Amino acid sequence: MWQAHGVSEPETDEDYRDAVLPGQQWTNRRFLRCDFTEADLRGLVTRGCTFDECDFSGVDLGDSRHTTSAFRSCTFARTVLTATEWSGCSFLGSSFVDCRMRPITLRETDLSLAALGGVVLARCELAGLRFREANLTEADLSGANLRESDLTGARLLGTNLEGADLRGSRLDADALRQAWLTGARVDLDTAVAYAAANGLIVH
Repeated sequence: MWQAHGVSEPETDEDYRDAVLPGQQWTNRRFLRCDFTEADLRGLVTRGCTFDECDFSGVDLGDSRHTTSAFRSCTFARTVLTATEWSGCSFLGSSFVDCRMRPITLRETDLSLAALGGVVLARCELAGLRFREANLTEADLSGANLRESDLTGARLLGTNLEGADLRGSRLDADALRQAWLTGARVDLDTAVAYAAANGLIVH
């Protein structure tokens, strides 16, 4: 049941709790409401897989690699995500709580509507990612590379963006008022928007 195979009907409500499956390679597999709680998936490789409403609480995904896979409305609580790579993936609407995430590589990945409150992604490469309407409240993104990232509608109350590279990124006025931006690198448009958001009049 746990080996790679072609596209098929989704595996629905399957119980993978405490499964020991290191080094698996899954291609085009589909999972719906599956429970992976406390499973050992270290070194997992996925390509073109979809996971909808799956629970990855306590899962070890360290050293895993994921390409064009979607993790939609999934739960990641106390999940080990260190040394993982995600390319062309989606975490639309997923939640992350007390996860070990550094170091992590994210390329062309969509984190729209994701719940990332309090996550620590300091000094991570996050350039060009989508964080539209994501909850990044009190997250630590200090020193992170967020160039050309889309933070439109993201909740950034108390978010630490000190020293982050925000050149070319898109941020709302609320974000510019609520986040910590000391030492952040911004382009001229963002600087003007920041001034306006904080009540300054630029002549």
